Amino acid sequence: MQSDQGILLESGTNELEIVEFSIGNNRFGINVIKVKEILNPSPVTKVPHSHSSVEGIIEIRGDVVPVVDVAHALGFDPSDHPKQDKFILAEFNQTKIVFHVHTVTQIHRISWESIEKPGKMYQGLETQITGVIKKDDDMLLLLDFEKVVADINPESSVHAKQIQTLGERERSNKKILIAEDSGLLRSLLQETLEEAGYGQTVFFEDGKEAFEHLITFSDEGKDILEEYQLVITDIEMPRMDGHHLTKLIKDNTELQKLPVLIFSSLITSDLKHKGEIVGADAQISKPEIVDLIQTIDHFIK
Repeated sequence: MQSDQGILLESGTNELEIVEFSIGNNRFGINVIKVKEILNPSPVTKVPHSHSSVEGIIEIRGDVVPVVDVAHALGFDPSDHPKQDKFILAEFNQTKIVFHVHTVTQIHRISWESIEKPGKMYQGLETQITGVIKKDDDMLLLLDFEKVVADINPESSVHAKQIQTLGERERSNKKILIAEDSGLLRSLLQETLEEAGYGQTVFFEDGKEAFEHLITFSDEGKDILEEYQLVITDIEMPRMDGHHLTKLIKDNTELQKLPVLIFSSLITSDLKHKGEIVGADAQISKPEIVDLIQTIDHFIK
């Protein structure tokens, strides 16, 4: 799978490739960048007292990896043909995890512009969906895998209590713009940044909204650094991803002086160069919130 990833997102093309899979008759997708390998099911070792959506653990080339039953996590029925199921070995948030799905069908190359924000009519799934792709008179739903994992293991997500390691902090009047599509992460980031002394935050649900907001200041001839002192962006977002947002900011003569920090589950040694190419000032992997705060401190003293 890795050899097929190419250089999508490397120069902020606002494109991605999606691995389509199914749970029952429902079509879902996962960013190919998160996918390490597609495997046939293998025996799983059960772990006592584990979460009900965790089938157990398996060993993959020396790594012990948890197996998550996606159907169970979403409240769907189990597979009718379990021997034909597939395991998706994924890596994000600096963690490897296997997602047990029913089928893996194909890879789609699409633009983030064609991904719509999820509405509130997806049979209770609205909080677990990050985007909707209309395809072949049907819909393909992008799952919020970070939330699926956070629901199983809350400690894997951002927590304000982590800021306690930084000690007492003064309140700051610095204003930060944040582009993050996950409602869960927006809430956690707001709470955590406030705890760290950064109480003036403005949130946008995707890169397109964030850039359209920023460009109004340069169009009006205003000094952007008097409006905002820093931008934090996720990578995976409907309509415009964080790499493309970063590239647009850094290509604009009025906006380019804004420090841009990429805060994403996709920051790995293999993919970090993509953010460097588009001009990101720093890149921090979720959920390393202490590293994020220290990096903010560095750029907006």
